[in-house]
Amino acid sequence: MTHLVLSDLKVREFTHAIMGPSAGLVLADLGADVIKIEPAPHGDSTRTLQGFGKGYFTFFNRNKRSLCVNLKTSEGQQIAFDLIKNADVLLENFAPNTMERLGLGYEQVKDLNPRLIYCSLKGFTTGPYEHRTALDEVVQMMSGLAYMTGPVGMPLRAGASVIDIMSGTFAALGVLAALRDRDKTGKGQLVMNGLFETAAYLMGQHMAFAATEHTPIPPFPGKPRSWAIYQPFASQEGELVFLGVTSDKHWEAFCRVFERPDLLADDTLKTNNQRYEAFDRLIPIISEMLVTLPKADILAKCEAAGFPFAQVNHPEDLFEDDHLNMGGHLLDTTFPDGTVSKMPRLPLSADYDVPLRLQPPHIGEHTQDILEGLGYGEAKIRELMGAGVVKMIDAAEVL
Repeated sequence: MTHLVLSDLKVREFTHAIMGPSAGLVLADLGADVIKIEPAPHGDSTRTLQGFGKGYFTFFNRNKRSLCVNLKTSEGQQIAFDLIKNADVLLENFAPNTMERLGLGYEQVKDLNPRLIYCSLKGFTTGPYEHRTALDEVVQMMSGLAYMTGPVGMPLRAGASVIDIMSGTFAALGVLAALRDRDKTGKGQLVMNGLFETAAYLMGQHMAFAATEHTPIPPFPGKPRSWAIYQPFASQEGELVFLGVTSDKHWEAFCRVFERPDLLADDTLKTNNQRYEAFDRLIPIISEMLVTLPKADILAKCEAAGFPFAQVNHPEDLFEDDHLNMGGHLLDTTFPDGTVSKMPRLPLSADYDVPLRLQPPHIGEHTQDILEGLGYGEAKIRELMGAGVVKMIDAAEVL
């Protein structure tokens, strides 16, 4: 039987884009009743994004119910108040002062529900930058992450929205800690998280290095890391395989499976630090050897040797990955446009389950059910719909 660990948790999500929805996604996947409040009549703007943004809404909004309402009207604001009165958690990630202008800031609603955990996700939390608006890529540049990712002189953002997603994940963690605190005190509280602060946290390892070395840190592509063999190499077909020979035991296994007793016998390559110092000499030798071998042979040898390795995949390769499919780590998901595909599930394994309970919702798909649950009668709901305060899905809109 499916055990949903947060099934008694009521979450009201006033969010858009990635940062806020990713926090709601974590809580929703864990079983919380997450109501996503979308602006009437067109819904979350990420529904219609093009380019890389085409997947945002579908991935970050499963297991949620959609309420489409115009919060700029007094009737829409009252619906929001009604939702907040019986909520455990409110999530919001709008630009600074947006929720306050809507009458839904923390100070404005905390007396409606003294037990409410109000989670505000922003570009920056308290400090000189708190008035600024930020995006994932902005804080990757500010924090040094882009500098560390790109080649020397060419800062490059990471290839996924890592700061948005990690900010949302940390926010969910903060919410759960605040709920535990509420169990002791009976009181709600404001929880805040910022993109910039999250990015700075992720840079802690490099800050620690700088504090001990007292020297400028080179970008990752500009200098070998702590191990000499820790990079992609080309196979005979020209495809890339990443090898990570990170210990002396790995080195012995590498030389054995690739039949290089000469390298194993070289006293200048015995230890990791020696191989690190010999980087400029060693890497061409390894590259020239591996480029003569088919990719399948390289992968088989690495598997036999037991050191870290990976073929360099594209995102679309994950759809058919044996481990993800056989291990149940992908969820068959129906997109709002009718597309059916596999999406990664929450990366947790425990006694509780993290199933797909609700497909990504259509705009206002659950508006009527939610309003009825708040005590609104059918006539009132029709009146609100006719006035453009709320949007309910039409059965003909469901593909």
